[in-house]
Amino acid sequence: QVQLVESGGGVVQPGGSLRLSCAASGFTLSSGWMYWVRQAPGTGLEWVSSISGSGGVTSYAAFVKGRFTISSDNDKNTLYLQMNELKPEDTAVYYCARDSFGGGRGQGTQVTVSS
Repeated sequence: QVQLVESGGGVVQPGGSLRLSCAASGFTLSSGWMYWVRQAPGTGLEWVSSISGSGGVTSYAAFVKGRFTISSDNDKNTLYLQMNELKPEDTAVYYCARDSFGGGRGQGTQVTVSS
């Protein structure tokens, strides 16, 4: 059974950091691209970052480039998103997903950036 389980969200002050994790089961991360998407209150899903199955190619939305880093540990079959210099506008539910539209995503983890 294919499953993605996100964790690591929380409440952080502006300028702070969080590291999100996404544990995958039922398939191997190295089999294809993986994605982080997010959904802020009252808005649709928004692509944040992507990583190739090998982990060698990454891409980022302009609004997170230079602040967020996507990575994967294929031995642990886990995807990560290191988020630094967080801003209030980064507040959202973050999902890992199997496509850039959020397909196959997990239950999500809430990130709140507030002073």
